[in-house]
Amino acid sequence: MNGQSKITSSHRSRQAVVYLRQSTYVQVRDNTESTARQYAPADEAVRLGWDREDVVVIDADLGVSGKFGAEREGFRQLVAKVCLGEVGAVFGLEVSRLARSSADFARLLELARLTDALLVDGDGVYDLSDINDRLLLGLKGSMSEAELHILAGRLQGAKRAAAERGELHFPLPVGYVYDDEGACVIDPDVEAQTAIRDVFAAFAAGGSAYAVVAAFVGRRFPLRAYGGVWASQLRWGKLTHARVLGVLGNPCYAGTYVYGRYTTRRTVEPDGTVRTGVRLLARDQWPVVLHDHHEGDITWQTLLDIEAKLKANCTHDGARPAREGLALCQGIIGCGSCGRPMATRYHRSGQAAYECSGSKADHQGTPTCRSIRADVVDDAVATRLLAQPTPGRITVALAAADEVTARHTRSQRAAELAVERARYEADRAERAFTAVDPGNRLVAQTLESRWEARLTALAEAEAALAEAHESRPPLPDRADLLALAGDLPRLWHASGTRDKDRKRLLRTLVADVTLMPEADRWRARVGLRWHTGASEVIGLERPKPAPEARRTPSAALELISRRGPRLRDAELVDELAAEGITTASGWPFDAAAVRWVRHVHKIPFPFTVPFRDGEISVKEVARRLGIAADAVYYWINHGQLAACKTPSGRWCVLWDDETEAACRRRIAESGHLTPKTRTITAGGAV
Repeated sequence: MNGQSKITSSHRSRQAVVYLRQSTYVQVRDNTESTARQYAPADEAVRLGWDREDVVVIDADLGVSGKFGAEREGFRQLVAKVCLGEVGAVFGLEVSRLARSSADFARLLELARLTDALLVDGDGVYDLSDINDRLLLGLKGSMSEAELHILAGRLQGAKRAAAERGELHFPLPVGYVYDDEGACVIDPDVEAQTAIRDVFAAFAAGGSAYAVVAAFVGRRFPLRAYGGVWASQLRWGKLTHARVLGVLGNPCYAGTYVYGRYTTRRTVEPDGTVRTGVRLLARDQWPVVLHDHHEGDITWQTLLDIEAKLKANCTHDGARPAREGLALCQGIIGCGSCGRPMATRYHRSGQAAYECSGSKADHQGTPTCRSIRADVVDDAVATRLLAQPTPGRITVALAAADEVTARHTRSQRAAELAVERARYEADRAERAFTAVDPGNRLVAQTLESRWEARLTALAEAEAALAEAHESRPPLPDRADLLALAGDLPRLWHASGTRDKDRKRLLRTLVADVTLMPEADRWRARVGLRWHTGASEVIGLERPKPAPEARRTPSAALELISRRGPRLRDAELVDELAAEGITTASGWPFDAAAVRWVRHVHKIPFPFTVPFRDGEISVKEVARRLGIAADAVYYWINHGQLAACKTPSGRWCVLWDDETEAACRRRIAESGHLTPKTRTITAGGAV
């Protein structure tokens, strides 16, 4: 080794650090000879005069790239020891093992120069205080970084060239495999093919990834295993939302070969830590896109439509897709006063309301910003939507029926394929059991248990198929459906029609709804804009509060006030009926209703019948007995006090000394009635 004379006792009195690094775990696993060679400098340090206990081996960076020093724990330990002056020499198989980055390598060289630490590799000993050694090491570091760039360029260039021909192989999504000639083909497993196609069919029917997951509840979904003991095998499990998004957004299912969809991006944290992440590039930035490369389950245009639909479902980007809930205009109604979207609020009573809450929260509301009950707007919009028959209704109904039929067919076909696979597994287990020597009970017992398990799985699959047959509801034929399509309002209001389906149908024709400014609080105007570009304004009567809604109509009050002093109640009832005036609840007036209006508004009767001899009023009875009038009414209603009622509704109490004495005895015997008496004091004051 050259330059051994540079090693002094000062260097040997400190530690000798042996640093190891290999770029990947595959190199650590396969290139064992390289790993052994990197540990060898520890013995060389002992031979050069260091004690065995002073030789420190740092191998924490095995399997870590040397491109960024901040990502290597072992490199940070090495730099820390050099900074503390604990290191007399740094040993390595070659200096390029220390760092692939010129910045990291130059930093280490400067620290080693300041602390008088040597660098030792297979070529010799380097003293950083010597300008020639420092220049040589700097050149080696630059060459190491350039070597990394050249190697990466060659590798990526070869991959790019193969990808441009569509010949670069990478793991395929479930549903595709490579054949014997290396071509990408659809998986020959029919159950896997059906599962993938049903994902796209369920999305076309439901319009969201969540709807696809709901359609696969109770049904298994395939997954292709890569690496490990299950490599290249199909594994079956539940379909998750993340996997649905992966399937719907993968261009491979559209028959398109894509290379470079994802790129690696490194960011530097404030503390200097380098983070590595993977992000999806925009479609126009994909380096290689080859259409019609292989057979696809969908077309490229279908893939673009799915991408647009998923983006429209993303609410945090401002989209307002059709969702559950009874408010039909949710997400497409806006305030015509402030111009902002209106929120939908559901109350405990089950009713919904459209509110301009965003403007109020931001203090941007206008005097004409209003809230309105959702059913008032929804009923008006739905009535306008269903007012005129359109030729598209029959097409929509037939398409819906075809979709329901296809959905049932897909569900039944999946159950049939599961039975076929379970029957194959059972037959295979049976053949294995019958082929074994019956005397070899250790093996036969295991195979028998496996056969029984396969038979149980077959029975469960057949039961699921039978259930799918039984649960399939009968569908009307196309002739009945054509007749039914003409009565779309009945379908719209049917109990089996979901609110979400109504919303989706509404949005296919209506672009948006606007609550127009209106000074009258009891009226509203709704602007309706169709997708055809046409627009119209609908006038509405806003529902009044309960007290206001129950209030006597002004026309009825005016007639009773004007004619009440001259007409009896029955005559007023006839006049109100002739004028077509009803109560606030919509019922015709009767004598009791007219009498209540007289009582509330102090409208006198046409004449007053005077009391006859021996008759007094209820108030007079209460005054004489010193009790409340309610007690007198109680006696009358329970037959304890004789009285009669005049046509005007006034009670006349039959009164004499005997009746008064009986009433006073009743008061004295009662523990509830206390007559009001006068108390006379000694001074004569009352």
